[in-house]
Amino acid sequence: MSEATDAALVDAVARTFTATPFDHVGVAVSGGGDSVALLLLMQDWAARSGARLSAVTFDHGLRAEAPQEAAMVARLCRERGIAHDILTWAGWNGQGNLQASARMARYREIAQWARKRGVEAVGLGHTCDDQAETFVMRLARKAGSDGLRRMASRFERHGMEWVRPLLGVERSMLRRYLERQGVGWVEDPSNADDGFERVRVRKALEVLAPLGIDAQVLGAVAENLASENSLLRQTVQQALHGKVVERCGALSLSHDDFQALHSEVRRRFLNAALQWISGAQYSPRSTAQGEFEAVLLGRGTQTLGGVIGWVARDRVWLAREYQAVMDLHGSPFDGRWQIEGPLDGMDIRALGAEGLQQCPDWRHLGLPRRVLLPVPAVWDAGRLVWSPVSTAETRHKAVRIGPSFENWLCRD
Repeated sequence: MSEATDAALVDAVARTFTATPFDHVGVAVSGGGDSVALLLLMQDWAARSGARLSAVTFDHGLRAEAPQEAAMVARLCRERGIAHDILTWAGWNGQGNLQASARMARYREIAQWARKRGVEAVGLGHTCDDQAETFVMRLARKAGSDGLRRMASRFERHGMEWVRPLLGVERSMLRRYLERQGVGWVEDPSNADDGFERVRVRKALEVLAPLGIDAQVLGAVAENLASENSLLRQTVQQALHGKVVERCGALSLSHDDFQALHSEVRRRFLNAALQWISGAQYSPRSTAQGEFEAVLLGRGTQTLGGVIGWVARDRVWLAREYQAVMDLHGSPFDGRWQIEGPLDGMDIRALGAEGLQQCPDWRHLGLPRRVLLPVPAVWDAGRLVWSPVSTAETRHKAVRIGPSFENWLCRD
């Protein structure tokens, strides 16, 4: 029975990679049971498929035990002949939500690691239990089908593909698998701290299980909602087709078209646009989004989540807020732009007012100033070398990371 179970787990991983075979895959390993089990399962799959496997551990620098846990993963990988790297983060500036900032940094830094390694996709150890816990947490926030639908088994972020092979597998099954393999794991002490919402939800699910409301059932509900949500997303895409213009990472449509949209379509358009432009993992809270929408309907100007919206010449514009990127440097820029061309000794930062002054013909583009200020540019000290706005003949170009906005609307 245990051999059949182990084979089923390996098959679950193999099915994830059936549609798109990869030559080199990565796996994010924290040291917890879920990610350690995924490491072993992906190694088994990689050996059978001939793919290369690399592992990475991201130390958020938030717990004293984290370096020892990363070292434990490093030892395990060394014993099994798996290439492994440890990434550390010390980038939180004390502003905003710490957990959200750490999560965003984790995806961003691991994506950069993967590109340097030549990794084509990164595996994550989310399980059926994670799905159920997330479902309940979002239910408490009055989420609709966008929030309650199942987690995506594959998705793109920061120019990297991410896969979740274990979404149909319960956490307890992975623990038993590790015990059979004789491999240990680390239990994060925060998993027993009732101060965390996810821990309280986990305990609540234990109470609901005798009523038939368990991880598998909630996963099935999330799957049903995902199917309905897919149809709704296609409807939104069709309603917006031919109306939304994408230029320099900004979006626009006529105010008349914006106003004529069904209220649900308009809400979904704004949520998708805010995420697509800012790179945020989640849409804003409904109250903030409602205020943002009302201001645009009234032809005003408003910012939300690093995005600025306004109306000019009877068009609604949505663009990256310059203040959100003015201190950023390097490529990929803002997690959205990959800069190509000779960059030795050069700096990559936003065009800004200083750069726009060095592009006297920028008005010929027919784009508002707010659209151009946050675009990436190549600098040599205070001299503008190149930007999408300049007419300088160089070998540089900016390639937007990720799908077009229209494709983004129908993402899984």
